[in-house]
Amino acid sequence: MPKYPIDSGKFQSRYASAPQSIGPLHKKQQQIESYRAKRKKLSWPVFLFFLGLIWPCGIFIGQLRLSLYRIVLLVMILPCLGAFAAGRVGVRISDVAVLLFSFWRVLSLIAVNGIESSTQTFGIEFLETVGPYFLARCFIRDADDFYNMIQLLARLVLVLLPFAIIELVSGQNILHELFAMVCPTFSSNPEHRSGLTRVQSVFDHPILFGAFAATALALVHLVLGYKKSFFRRNLMTSAVAVTASLSLSAGPLMAIVVQGFLLSWNSLLRGIKIRWKILIGLLVVIVFSVEIAANRSFLTIVSGYLTFEDQSYWFRLLIWDYGSASALKHPLFGLGLDSINWERPNWMGPSIDNFWLYLAIRSGLPAPVLLQLALLSIFLALGLKKGLDEKIGAYRTALLIAMAGLFLVSWTVHFWDTAYVVFLFLMGSGAWILDIETKEKAGLRLPAQSVRSF
Repeated sequence: MPKYPIDSGKFQSRYASAPQSIGPLHKKQQQIESYRAKRKKLSWPVFLFFLGLIWPCGIFIGQLRLSLYRIVLLVMILPCLGAFAAGRVGVRISDVAVLLFSFWRVLSLIAVNGIESSTQTFGIEFLETVGPYFLARCFIRDADDFYNMIQLLARLVLVLLPFAIIELVSGQNILHELFAMVCPTFSSNPEHRSGLTRVQSVFDHPILFGAFAATALALVHLVLGYKKSFFRRNLMTSAVAVTASLSLSAGPLMAIVVQGFLLSWNSLLRGIKIRWKILIGLLVVIVFSVEIAANRSFLTIVSGYLTFEDQSYWFRLLIWDYGSASALKHPLFGLGLDSINWERPNWMGPSIDNFWLYLAIRSGLPAPVLLQLALLSIFLALGLKKGLDEKIGAYRTALLIAMAGLFLVSWTVHFWDTAYVVFLFLMGSGAWILDIETKEKAGLRLPAQSVRSF
């Protein structure tokens, strides 16, 4: 017989505190479940925009091709610009620079080719520049939006992976064939390297496929992999790297290598606060040493090691030599629609494997300067932001590494179509971090999940 009856006050008094030992664990689990339930869903314009990136079907109006992502941008561009004009998302230097960049591209086309000949072209260029940037500015407004966007991007990459492997080995583009059965799609002859097919998947070119997948590498590792196990985090990252590499393209390969190096540096030296200053200092010393001692530029040497064929490497050198000379002959407005006829030997094709050089040849030197100003301003503002908690700091690092990788790649390939709009979207997707009230300003330490831009 127990010393005290179960229903006695002494028993209840003595054992009332027993459940309290498991109370904190139960409460923590409730908090986690509550947070997952309350986390915002991805907004439908962003969801449709990303879905449109892998949807190869389009509507043709005359010679104008309206893909799904262009339709989304067409519907959302005025609401997003209206929200920006009303001051709902604030004003950043990058916002002004992107608008000036778009304005200059329109002006240069009109100045060179006239308004009647260039209306359709500058309309698409304006849509694909201002549209994705301000879509991100308006709908990626906090940590939940950012996480959900990266999660969708990762899922799309993983969906493409098994079909990409089949295409690499057999040369059969199953996804493209399936879409072509129900709607008009862009078709091109497959390219091969070392007996394997360069994967194009649902995109117009292998470079676009590789760039799309490579964009997700650092974002998946640090955002989706935040607080995950070592195995799970690196498994997700490896899947993205493998997918991007199946394009057999030097550009995406460089993006993987650069992001992988920066992620490794961040992980190995995570206990050193000035690790990025150390890296910048080392890179400055190395670059200046190479420029002084070698007969080739640092970028030329690096890109030479990352090309699959020697012919591609030497051809890029020729493109830079003749292309830069052509740009300097037309420095203000460029060649406009005649950029396909940039000055070069007759045996060279019109392709320009350098995004910034292409902008200079087509729209004049102010165009790449303005876009680089936008990129640099958002990059520096994010990099110098102080007082972020651990999670938001990891998100910030992921975005900066992804942007750094794409920036370096842009000197060796041309961004167009999906690669271009993803680049602009990514530029606008991190501005919410700058709106966070930091711990120093707030005067208190906030938990990661309580941080919101509004």
